[in-house]
Parts: sequence; C-alpha cells; structure tokens
Amino acid sequence: MNPLTTLLLATVVIAMAVLIWWPERGVLARWRKTRSRAEHVYREDALKHIHKSHISGRRPTLESIAGVIHLSLNETAAILADMQVDELLRIAEGEIALTAKGRESALHIIRAHRLWERYLAEETGWEEASWHGQAEEMEHRLQPAELDALSAQLGFPTHDPHGDPIPDRTGQLMAYDSQTLTTLDADTPARIVHLEDEPETVYAQLVAEGLYPGQIVRLIGSSPERVRFWAGGNEHILAPIMAENIHVVLLPEMIEVDLDKKERLGSLPPGATAEVVALSPTCRGSERRRLLDLGLTPGTLVQAEFQSPGGDPTAYRIRGALIALRQEQADRIQIKRMEA
Repeated sequence: MNPLTTLLLATVVIAMAVLIWWPERGVLARWRKTRSRAEHVYREDALKHIHKSHISGRRPTLESIAGVIHLSLNETAAILADMQVDELLRIAEGEIALTAKGRESALHIIRAHRLWERYLAEETGWEEASWHGQAEEMEHRLQPAELDALSAQLGFPTHDPHGDPIPDRTGQLMAYDSQTLTTLDADTPARIVHLEDEPETVYAQLVAEGLYPGQIVRLIGSSPERVRFWAGGNEHILAPIMAENIHVVLLPEMIEVDLDKKERLGSLPPGATAEVVALSPTCRGSERRRLLDLGLTPGTLVQAEFQSPGGDPTAYRIRGALIALRQEQADRIQIKRMEA
C-alpha cells in the first residue's frame, strides 16, 4: 500500500477514534449524558404520576406509568426496579407507593412545574396554551434554590394559574375539598377552583369556553350526553368527560351570585362612553401590565371613537389620549356603560 494512503487511513482512524472516545465531548460521552438525562426525566415523570394518582384517589399501575413516560412495559419495569433500589418507591403485591424520599422528590417536580406556569402567566407574554409544555421541560432543570428565588420573585404564590396548589419549600401542599362540576346539584352556586390541564386538548377547549379559576358557575342540568351550566353570563354545554375536568367548591348560601354577563369594552359602540370596572382575570402578564400602563384602571372613563375600515381595531379615547385596541384586547376589559 502506498505510504501516503496508509498515513491518510491512519489519520482517519485516529480522528474517528478521538471523535467517538474523547472524554466528555466525544460521541459516546454525549450519548451517555443524553441517556442519563432521559432516564432522569423518566424517573421524575414517574414519581409525579404516582403522587398525583394517589392524591386523586387513583391506583398507579405499570401500564399507566408506561403510558405517561412513553416507554414499553419492560423498559418501565426496569426503571421502577431501579427506583425501588434507590428507595424512591415500594412495590408490593402489585401496589406502587412512594417512600418519604420519593414523595419529597415528586413534590419538588410538582412545585417546579406549577411555579414555572405561574411565572409564565404573570411575567411573560407566552400564550396560555404553551404554559404546560414549557413547564414540563423546565421542571427537570430547576434546583431547590432557584425555586425559592422564583417563589419570592412571584410573591410566594399558593396556586398556579389553573388553580392547582403549589407545594412550599417544606413540601406542604394546600388542599381544598372540591368536587367536579358533573357532581354539582342543579341550581347550586359554586366557584371554579381548578381546571385540569391534562390532556392539553381538553384544557384548550375549556380555555376556549372562557372558563378560569375563580369564576362563578351554576349547573343547569346534566345527562349522560351533555352538561349545561352558566358561567360568565353565558350558557355552556360540554360533554361529561370534558366537564369532569372542572373542579368547583360550593359557595355559602348567603352570597348573592351575579351570573349576568358583564359588558366588555369591545361591545361599546362608537360615540358611547363607559367606566372601566375591572380587567378580566384571564388577562395576565405583560398584556395586563400594558393595559394598566395605558390607564385602563377601575373608574377610568373610556369613549369609543371610531373603528378601522375593517372593523378591528377600534380607537378609544382614554384620559385624553387616542388608543387603538384590538377586539380581543377590548373584550378583556369589563365596563359599565354611562348614560348618554
């Protein structure tokens, strides 16, 4: 063989060996790190699922865990066996339960997820539909010290935007005695305390219905085919499987429940004047701060001036300034129309 060819081949072989075996930066080292991170995520997702199952009164199984972490039954069984060796859970007679160490780890992940969702809701302009997916990624990266700092930054919140309680740094979890909307007696006033954010398609539909924690609801009627209820001044009709994702608490009988629809700024015709009553609870984060900076605080008078040729946006006179708002923005502002 030509000496030059031999040298080139040797160089290629050495380069490939370095590329594969180089400590920390080689292909093998990076593959091992990726695999280690994946196993770390699988374990934490399993812990979270087991804890949430016990809280909701369900029994976690090998099949349900495999479905959550998207692995085969054999792969899931191997991961659970390793977790048992690490004293994160106990498996006896088919029952899967967390140890104290496992519960602590699960609550850390849940705290990270819910705090990050609260951060996205209050401090950013990300759309609500993206909160859950982003929190699913960040929950595996945030360390306890980072969570403490984030909680302090947000004012030590007790609940996430969906109404789920956020564990504190000691692992204490505020509980509430709620029930699903489907079990509510007809014509009984209640308040939404939680919208289940999984599966995401169901949560997206609940948001599209204009539902949110804190909203007052009253059940009209329920059947195996549909659930009818009042919320936000509108009648809503959902399939029972959707309505089961809405958790409510009963209101004291002495509280008067006003289910009349509050008028929104978007319905104000040109030339009419109204007083701002409040911003919708669904208006959060940077959008809420922008509207407040524009002067749209309770008690402010707003006059609709004219609409664009296409009908959207509309120009409003606010504290002497002319401001253009899109329909979706104006619909987040509750008003009381002033007499002519």
